[in-house]
Amino acid sequence: MSGKIKSRIAANADSLSGSVSCDERILRDCHQLYIDADSGLVAVAQSVGVTLLAPRKKITVMLMGNHSAGKSSFINWYVEEHIQRTGVAIETQGFSFVTSGRKRESLTGNATLHLYPHFKPLHELKGVSEYLGTEICTSRQKRFSLVTFVDSPGLVDGDMKYPFDVDQAIMWLGELCDLILVFFDPMGQALCKRTLNIVEKLNEKHGDRLRFYLSKADEAGGESDRQRVMMQIVQELCKRPGLNKCGFDMPTIYVPNPNKPSRCVNQIEEACRTIEKTINQTVQNTLNSLEKDCELITKAIADTLSHDRQTSVDNRRARCKGCVLALLGFSVPFMLMAALVLGSLSRELLEMSLGHDGIEALSLYLTPVVRVFDSMSVEYQLYSCGGLIFLSFLLLILARFSFRSRPTLSGRQKRQLQEKLDYVQEVVKTKKKLYEEYLRQSVGDQDMD
Repeated sequence: MSGKIKSRIAANADSLSGSVSCDERILRDCHQLYIDADSGLVAVAQSVGVTLLAPRKKITVMLMGNHSAGKSSFINWYVEEHIQRTGVAIETQGFSFVTSGRKRESLTGNATLHLYPHFKPLHELKGVSEYLGTEICTSRQKRFSLVTFVDSPGLVDGDMKYPFDVDQAIMWLGELCDLILVFFDPMGQALCKRTLNIVEKLNEKHGDRLRFYLSKADEAGGESDRQRVMMQIVQELCKRPGLNKCGFDMPTIYVPNPNKPSRCVNQIEEACRTIEKTINQTVQNTLNSLEKDCELITKAIADTLSHDRQTSVDNRRARCKGCVLALLGFSVPFMLMAALVLGSLSRELLEMSLGHDGIEALSLYLTPVVRVFDSMSVEYQLYSCGGLIFLSFLLLILARFSFRSRPTLSGRQKRQLQEKLDYVQEVVKTKKKLYEEYLRQSVGDQDMD
């Protein structure tokens, strides 16, 4: 199995060298170590009763906010292609996944759920699957090859009806997303109560994933107008206990337009750096999870082998106990039969068979038993014989149950477990090499020694 690891990672390195970043290759290699049908960590763990989930090869970034907040425009700017429709109207009515691939393609709801199996529970939310879609493009701008964007429907107050429970769907997606970008636009919809309510709920569980931005900042008028809008948004957020926290930050961003220069400070690169940090953290978390999963599998295999050894010891003890009980069970009728045979023989015949010393020894041990037996009435003698026979059957039954043993591993199964243990140890070594490769991006070779 260890040879498979080396050959697989070497093949990935050869095929991907020069075309992908180190982070992308590390995430792909880690993902491959899990999903291999025969020797992947998921299959190995399942064989010893442990359930593992394969890490994803990309981070998931969800964009949410009121309608016309610039979510789709930000995605188009990030990938440098016109993928999502943009406009003042509600263009995104469902959830649209935007990811990189080999060719430009659009997928519907069912195809989307097949592409992202960890999102399959969305099918259980009524009406959501009909409003799922995926846009695949070939762009490799910025860090898009490591990002899957989730463009959510624009949120509005009032009588606007959605074809599904949009609040529940966003809350569910928030559980799986690595980063949630909340866009507030300054054009009158920034204080949308539906948006603020969902943000407050998401903040209760995943406050570390939320990032707030004042989008379309170049359309807010002058600097004083932007400051007034930001004050209104901050005041509204601070009214909610869960969002009233220290270190609150809301960078001003807008999609730069060469034909429409603006003096407004544009911090859109801050959003890119936030995505970059999330990618780096995901790489570290993936490598740490790989080590923890290997330790979990190692412990499960060691426990299985230890339990098998203890079971073998218990089985030997049970067999010894059964042998003793069976011996006692057969000795009772044997003694009765021997007493009956010896009692029917004449003394001269016994002396010829056993000799004088044998007769003396036999008399020494049997005389007390004979006296006790003779002191009983015939009825009690029969009862005694019946009780001894019953005791014999009872001992034989107990011996039969004692001989029952629990199943143990065969020699072949033990060898397979040992091979899996060696394989997991090889994965740990691979993890160390991947971690070193990841760290070499930031530190010098002298710091790695």
